Amino acid sequence: MKHLEKINFPADLRQLKTLDLPQLAKEIRAFIIDIVATKEGHLGASLGVVELTIALHYVYNTPLDKLIWDVGHQAYVHKILTGRKNLFETNRQMGGISGFPNRSESEYDDFGTGHSSTSISAILGMALASKIKGDTKRHHIAVIGDASIASGMAFEGLNHAGVTDTNVLIILNDNAIGIDPSVGALKKYLTNVKKGTAKEENIFECLNFDYSGPVDGHDLPVLIAELQRLKAVKGPKLLHIITTKGKGLLQAETDQVTYHAPGKFDKLTGDLIPKPTQEGPPKYQDVFGHSIVELALNNKHIIGITPAMPTGSSLKYMMEQIPERAFDVGIAEQHAVTMAAGMATEGLVPFCNIYSTFLQRAYDQVIHDVALQKLPVIFCLDRAGLVGQDGATHHGVFDIAYLRCIPNMIIFAPMNEVELRNIMFTAQLGLEGPIAIRYPRGRGVLKNWRLPFEKITIGTAVELQKGTTIAVLSLGHIGNNVSELLKEIDSSKKIGHYNIGFVKPLDDVMLKMILEKYEHIITIEDGSKIGGMGSAVLEFANRIGSHKKIKIFGIDDSFIEHGTLEELQALCNVDVLSLKKYINEIY
Repeated sequence: MKHLEKINFPADLRQLKTLDLPQLAKEIRAFIIDIVATKEGHLGASLGVVELTIALHYVYNTPLDKLIWDVGHQAYVHKILTGRKNLFETNRQMGGISGFPNRSESEYDDFGTGHSSTSISAILGMALASKIKGDTKRHHIAVIGDASIASGMAFEGLNHAGVTDTNVLIILNDNAIGIDPSVGALKKYLTNVKKGTAKEENIFECLNFDYSGPVDGHDLPVLIAELQRLKAVKGPKLLHIITTKGKGLLQAETDQVTYHAPGKFDKLTGDLIPKPTQEGPPKYQDVFGHSIVELALNNKHIIGITPAMPTGSSLKYMMEQIPERAFDVGIAEQHAVTMAAGMATEGLVPFCNIYSTFLQRAYDQVIHDVALQKLPVIFCLDRAGLVGQDGATHHGVFDIAYLRCIPNMIIFAPMNEVELRNIMFTAQLGLEGPIAIRYPRGRGVLKNWRLPFEKITIGTAVELQKGTTIAVLSLGHIGNNVSELLKEIDSSKKIGHYNIGFVKPLDDVMLKMILEKYEHIITIEDGSKIGGMGSAVLEFANRIGSHKKIKIFGIDDSFIEHGTLEELQALCNVDVLSLKKYINEIY
């Protein structure tokens, strides 16, 4: 580490001779591999841009020149070179640095990223701001991948940037993969560009960009020379580079999907460290993935849709077994939702599987194209609630609040795997409008979950335990924590426990009984307090004239940073100890 140990900021990097930079690249790769092997995180994306990151900070005067990393999975090298090398071991840990660029963390993080395809619009905004302020010397660079640039928002940015005279450089980092392999016509076009078989007209030149490339993104002398040349070129520019995701670690290059975020692995061999073989409950995503296949084999109208997350959502099982009815549409949430709406108009039964945090990107489509027309699209919202170390950009804590206000929308949160299967079964039987089924990241609670399907009556809650004085109303998976707690503390059975299930429509009959019978009402959920399940219960109580005090446990009005799920639940006071403390106060 003879070079890396001397570098803390880009100014230090620029003191090196260009001949020293390939050795620095090796040292940085080894540094990342060494730490991520034990601390975990996003590996392949950062290994693929080591040379690019070195070249950018070597050639440009950051942070005066502006640099944005789209999504930010690939920003580890950037963080190491910009003052956070000695903090890198804290990456994605509570109190440590974020796994994504974060404006509050460093002046070198010019824009917070975590969701894709925002970089071009943001860098154009900065470039236009520089122009308006009369600053003509500052450079503005956005690095975006081939999967992200296919998104609609990226094209909106390209469309505008192409008719400006701003000093913008878009670097297209083309490695043919996002988290899963890239899809779509643009991927085919870029493949043909690399082969030299593309049509004569270049799509980016047609959009008025000064196009150069494709060039080898791992060849430092070539990269540096091209970036130096582009500094003198006026107007919007696009540099097309070819990289290998996972570069420098054989397993990461070979299995790019797994090594996007591989968990713990042997830093010397690259082999994954096996997790304990004790058979436990399945992941909710896998219950979804296997159940939709089971349902689709008996219902020819069922369609599966995911925006670029077939592995993460486990729609991959349907894509493998029934490929003609399962679609990965790329990073295109708006398109996914409206395509599902179009299918629903023709009598198909679309299951649109989107992470909770990413459905935010298609909010107008949910309202205008689905709910307004009462189309029975089935939204399966994976990663609902707190998701852990991906942090604020990825927590799915707003879905109940932003969906509950939409007319015609049903919202359900299963408490376990069987409830997830049964609500999927119920939805595909036919509904009069859309339904959102939200479930968390991680494992459920039941080993024996492949039970025969049963229909669920829409708008019904479940009494799990009768009580006399205190009623706890839980929503979704977190209800299992409540059940375990009550076994421990409620020997006299004073506490009743109710699995709300449907946030909309609420079980008015059950709720009315609870409000009349119990002295104390507690609600607990892993979503926003504002607009959440507890808020819905309060609204109902007000509607019927109940004056019972209702204590709401949920996520406060703030963004939650990164940490383990257990740490974050404690931070947000939705953990068992916080609930236990409150119950003991009123017991």
